[in-house]
Order: sequence, then C-alpha cells, then structure tokens
Amino acid sequence: MISRSITEEYAKKHGKIYWLLHDSIVIAGRNLLRFRRNPEVLFFDVVQPIIFILLFAYVFGGAIDVGDNSYRSFLIPGIFVQTIAFAGASAAIGLNADMNSGIIDRFKSLPMNTTGVLLGQNFAELARSVITLFIMSLTGLAIGWEINGGFLNAIFAYLLLLAFGFSMSWIGASIGLSVSSPQVASTAGFAWLFPLTFLSNAFVPTETLPTWLRIFAEWNPITSIVASCRYLFGYPMEVAVDAPFSLQHPIITTIIWLVVITAIFMPIAGKKFRKVTSR
Repeated sequence: MISRSITEEYAKKHGKIYWLLHDSIVIAGRNLLRFRRNPEVLFFDVVQPIIFILLFAYVFGGAIDVGDNSYRSFLIPGIFVQTIAFAGASAAIGLNADMNSGIIDRFKSLPMNTTGVLLGQNFAELARSVITLFIMSLTGLAIGWEINGGFLNAIFAYLLLLAFGFSMSWIGASIGLSVSSPQVASTAGFAWLFPLTFLSNAFVPTETLPTWLRIFAEWNPITSIVASCRYLFGYPMEVAVDAPFSLQHPIITTIIWLVVITAIFMPIAGKKFRKVTSR
C-alpha cells in the first residue's frame, strides 16, 4: 500500500498540500488496519470507559452532590473528555512502536511527506475516538443520560471533543518520539494524564477541592472542555459571579487551549520526528 504512494514529481504537480493529505490518509489507513487485524485493542479501548461510567454512576454517584443536575448527566461529559485525553497516550505508544519496529526507517526511503506520517497517526486516533465516543454515548443513553442542548449544540460538543483529541495526540507524539520503548511511552503517556483528569471538574465540582488545588483545576484545560460539553449537552453548572474567566466562558477558554496546545506541541513533534529520521 505504501509502495503506491505518489512520487515527488506527482506531488509537485498537485501541490504540497495534496501530497501531505495523501500521505496522511495512507498512514491513517495503514494504522486503522491494525484494529481490523487486532480487534482486541479497540475492544478494550471501549470497555475501559464503559467500566468508568458504570462504576462512577452506580457506586459513587449517590455520594457526590452536583446541585440540580443528576450525577449521570454531570459524569458522562467528564468520561468523554478523559477518554479522549487518553488518546494522547495511545499516540505515544503507537508512534514509539513504529520507531522500534523499523517501519519509520522504511518510510525514510520513500518520497513521503514526513509531517504526513505524524498527521496520519493522529487521524487514525481520531477515527478510533469517533468509534469510542459512539459506544460511550449509547452506554450513557442506556443508563439515563440525555442530550438536552439541541442537535447542533451536541454536534459542536462532539467536534470540540475530537479537536481536543487531535491536540492531545500531538503531546503524545512528542512523548513517543522522546522515549526509548513502547513500555516507557505507555508509562510516560499516562503518568501525567491521570492527575490532569482527576484534578478537574470531570468527576467532582471544583468547589469541593482545597483552595490550592481548586485554582489549578479551574484553569485546567480538562475543566474548560468538560464545562463546555456539559453546557452544549444541556446540563450547564451554576457559576459564581466571581468565578474565573475559564469557568464563565468555558467554550472560549477551550478553543484558546486547543490552539495553544497544538501550536506548541505540533512543531515539537515535527522537530523530534525529523531528528529521529535523520539518524
């Protein structure tokens, strides 16, 4: 499949953007074939967030006060965001596995756009996230969660989630290109994500946290996108008059975070990839 990639002359004829998109789609297709050949990976990707949904909804739900909304309506967007954030760790593991398998060395001998390799990896993670979000949404609906914010708002919420996953994948790619093995990539990829997701409003209101943690949680990108999704799905939380900008305007804050994260880590990942492929 890779051997049928367009040549440099063909790329020049159709433009660099076409070349980039073509190679990105080829790499994404190649990565998605892994799930077809090894469906257990996708199966456990879906099972883990479903377990989280059921565990928090039925075990901890009655002990957590979230005001007028039910805990399930409060919980589901948080689980969505946590799961999408973990796509960054998956990107780290997948890219590092490719490095150690020698496939990256094979790409070096082909007239490929190097950025397309990274984009293709992230596009594959997006496709994986779409499937996971679909299954989780069905699970949420089955236990009583509802979308009350309207069709267009719900679509916008899902698009924000996918955009968040895309930006987090660049962090994962940077990590995967910086460590020596998939095992280290797995540890490094998840080590920072667990505190980031739990020190937010994903599972409990930020008001319940100690002051020094609450300040961090209020400006945590996880908090802003969770608050955005709750609002768009029709379950906005009450916000104090003196609440920070990030809580009063979560959608704007989320968009700023997405731009900042991508602007920082996309060049870092590209630089690290060029360094790795130049050896």
